[in-house]
Amino acid sequence: MSLRLALCRIVALAIGAGAAVASAENMLEHPHWQGHGIKPPARDFPLQEIVSGYWFRTKETQAMQDDDFDNPGFFAVEQGEQLWSKPDGAAGKSCASCHQDAATTMKGVGAAMPKWSEKLHKPVNLEQQINICRGERMQAEPWKFGTAELTAMTTYVRFQSRGMPVGPRVDGPMTPWFEKGKQLYGTRNGQLDLACASCHEKNNGKYLRADFLSQGQSNGFPVYRLRDQRLVPLHERMVGCIFDVRGVPYPPLSDEAVAIELYVAWRGTGLPVETPAVRN
Repeated sequence: MSLRLALCRIVALAIGAGAAVASAENMLEHPHWQGHGIKPPARDFPLQEIVSGYWFRTKETQAMQDDDFDNPGFFAVEQGEQLWSKPDGAAGKSCASCHQDAATTMKGVGAAMPKWSEKLHKPVNLEQQINICRGERMQAEPWKFGTAELTAMTTYVRFQSRGMPVGPRVDGPMTPWFEKGKQLYGTRNGQLDLACASCHEKNNGKYLRADFLSQGQSNGFPVYRLRDQRLVPLHERMVGCIFDVRGVPYPPLSDEAVAIELYVAWRGTGLPVETPAVRN
């Protein structure tokens, strides 16, 4: 073996070792998520400790969420605030025409969704309720799911509950919807044959390739996803998860999606609303 070849191999081994150390260091960048949660409300709860996705992210991502000036999700909060007072539709009304100051009238609303609708005889989530108000009170066209306007208004309304504990009703007429959501959450999907529970209940706190699996809590939605460079509503993320396992997603705002949202919200009972949260 020539001296040059020997030196090249030594350099290659050194680079490989350095990369391994760097990889190990990156793995250690994730904060310890254990001990940062809250106790479940019952012994038969599916999680031993209820932990926000915030604690499964890096310190840099946490710092971005903590700083309202650095948190990119606040652009949507500002847009939602503008839309709140903007008249729209044939009635010439805005959200503020009926609800006045959102900081007062919307406080706690986002923490309790989805809620039961006596008129529709089923639960509705925040996006649906916003469009119900637009149609019935403002005589305005509903915003399509995923549009900047609907996501911004959803973020703005949910932001009014920031810091309040998540606590949807799952009793009474909500019971069959809760049970449906629970069943769908545990149903395996797609070619990879995985359920929501496969990752977020049985394997949270572990790595899936380069990502660190959280409990899949919804207390931060809509969230600003660094990968997408925009705010992502919960039902879009649910679609993405099922798509990733090569399954057929439930359409956003469908009965199935709302039932899953109800169950997921219940799994985060007591967690503070973090909207707009920042995630990978």
